[in-house]
Amino acid sequence: MTRGPPAPAVWVQLAQSLVARELVQAFGLPERTAAELLGLAPSAVSQYLSGRRLGGLLVEVARDEHARAIARNAAQQLSVRGEASGETLSIVLDTARELAQSAGMRAGTPRRGGSGTPLGAKEARVLAQALRDRIAIEQAAVAECMRLAQKSRDELTRAIFRQIAADSLRHAEIVASIQTYLDRGVDRPLASGISRADVEGLITREREAEAKGDVDPGARFGGVMSVLWESMVHDERKHEELLDRLLASGFPPPRGRRPNAPPGAEAG
Repeated sequence: MTRGPPAPAVWVQLAQSLVARELVQAFGLPERTAAELLGLAPSAVSQYLSGRRLGGLLVEVARDEHARAIARNAAQQLSVRGEASGETLSIVLDTARELAQSAGMRAGTPRRGGSGTPLGAKEARVLAQALRDRIAIEQAAVAECMRLAQKSRDELTRAIFRQIAADSLRHAEIVASIQTYLDRGVDRPLASGISRADVEGLITREREAEAKGDVDPGARFGGVMSVLWESMVHDERKHEELLDRLLASGFPPPRGRRPNAPPGAEAG
């Protein structure tokens, strides 16, 4: 940025403007549809697209590729939902916050997290390009799955493609978040705001809930029903693995244990 940081309200307007541009220009939606998804008047979207609102500031922010990626992720979240909802404002505010943080990171001094070997310039460029490619792949999957969901004639088949679209959208958001940390020079962040006890308590409650289930409804299903039920079973397995890996790698090692050592291993 070449001027002082915008006020919070201006970041919200910038977020709305960039997301509106993505909905119309990248997703091909009519201006009125974009306005409905954002909960805005059509005239507001028209002014954002024409540049009559925010002027040069919008042009400046829109030149930044990372800012556009943040807005594109928000546009995908809104397009998957299909209509304005209680989450619309939350998505816009999160986008405004990410845009402001991204601008602050570019203006500040990068700091490194963890003890890994710093990336060389060439390696950093290759990694950044790989992450951008992965985001593009996930975004293409979202668009194609939403197309197939709209083409499907029954709710269960639509649910399959909507689930894949939601997963791909989440993957794109994860990669974009990783890229944000890498831009700050942080490549080994640890969990914050929660404790090992929080995670262990969640695992215990999940296992107790599973132990109470004596009947497997999925055994009686067939066709598309069985596909959807099996996807839920796979998700539960994935959640358990994620929590186990979070305990193993997402927190500082307990006192007396070597870093990356399995539970129960004492430092020599």
